[in-house]
Amino acid sequence: MNKHVGAISNRPLQDLITEHCPNGVEYKKINEVCDITRGRVMSKDYLRDNAGEYPVYSSQTVNNGIFGYINTFDYDCESVTWTTDGANAGSVFYHSGEQFSITNVCGLLRSKDSNQVNTRFLFYCLEILAKGYVYSGMGNPKLMSNVMATIPIPLPPLPIQRKIVEILDNFTELTAELTAELTAELTARKKQYEYYRDFLLTFDRESDIDRRVQWLTLGEIATITRGSGLPKSDFTESGVPCIHYGQIYTYYGTVADVTKSFVSPETAAGLKKVSKGDIIIAVTSENIEDVCKCVAWLGDDEIVTGGHTAIVKHNQNPKYIAYWLQTAEFFGQKRKIAHGTKVIEVTPRKLENIEIPLPPLEEQSRIVGILDKFDALTADIATGLPAEIEARRKQYEYYRDKLLMFEERKTV
Repeated sequence: MNKHVGAISNRPLQDLITEHCPNGVEYKKINEVCDITRGRVMSKDYLRDNAGEYPVYSSQTVNNGIFGYINTFDYDCESVTWTTDGANAGSVFYHSGEQFSITNVCGLLRSKDSNQVNTRFLFYCLEILAKGYVYSGMGNPKLMSNVMATIPIPLPPLPIQRKIVEILDNFTELTAELTAELTAELTARKKQYEYYRDFLLTFDRESDIDRRVQWLTLGEIATITRGSGLPKSDFTESGVPCIHYGQIYTYYGTVADVTKSFVSPETAAGLKKVSKGDIIIAVTSENIEDVCKCVAWLGDDEIVTGGHTAIVKHNQNPKYIAYWLQTAEFFGQKRKIAHGTKVIEVTPRKLENIEIPLPPLEEQSRIVGILDKFDALTADIATGLPAEIEARRKQYEYYRDKLLMFEERKTV
């Protein structure tokens, strides 16, 4: 038997299809080839009271769908589980060689006959098909057991199923390796950039070399005011350019000269103004790492900003200040003045006490010139590597879909 399987694995897929199913492939519904069951209700309290080593799968997709761990298990079989409810409805997971449980928002499929359907082949088919059967009405997407039961899947002979699984497993492994390598490369380049940025923006107060550097507080070199207002509901298709504090975290880099959003002139009249060269700092965040992320406004037009921001008007190089506000030195000072637990905040008044090293303006410009080049290179990598990862994912999906497309056998 093993020799036969080994021989099959070395044969081209198209030869197998021509030999075993020249007239097309039979399609069967899930309930014809699988036993279908649902999970049971398990709350977070239940998981806490019954903590153990066996995974519980639920409706999430992060961490491979694991909701928690308990001290018992309901299943010990090769199977496919799927998410029945919520935003991730239709997501499928393959299980083999593990003991686990599932919650009530998951379903489980077990092959009725391993000589008819390969469970991993079933998983690959449902990766493509399941999402197409999700019902999104009433605001809660669902793929219930009765619908899953009706999904038709192709069932070529078992040797072909095994060959396709072999190909897709290899492709999946290669794609995962490449994604890990590209992600590691991106992380390394970001750390390299941060190292050189901090190196260029770190000065020794006692060094003769750095004697031209003045250490002044932001309050001594700038006027800092707090923004107010500007919910996202105020955004319009056109009008006065604006920057919302949340966009500083998600959309803008170190500098900006165009805005993502606009407000009406009437709304803008009640908001704080930002001129060319001003720094906008987001002073509210969910964590200490992100709070005080900033953007230097370099556009020619005056714009507006809203609440949870501080506007820094100064007479220094704006890029220099924006870069320095990303350094470990600033982070150390920021940590001392930040307050809050669930929401972290730094008040504009406390920002005035932040000490910043200020070399002469020509030296600021020189440093900015170097950091601009590093920033551009890192931005290219940060854009290019995720695009490469996405391209590889799409390539995988393309070949997977091609491998699992069969002409249906005509019945007489």
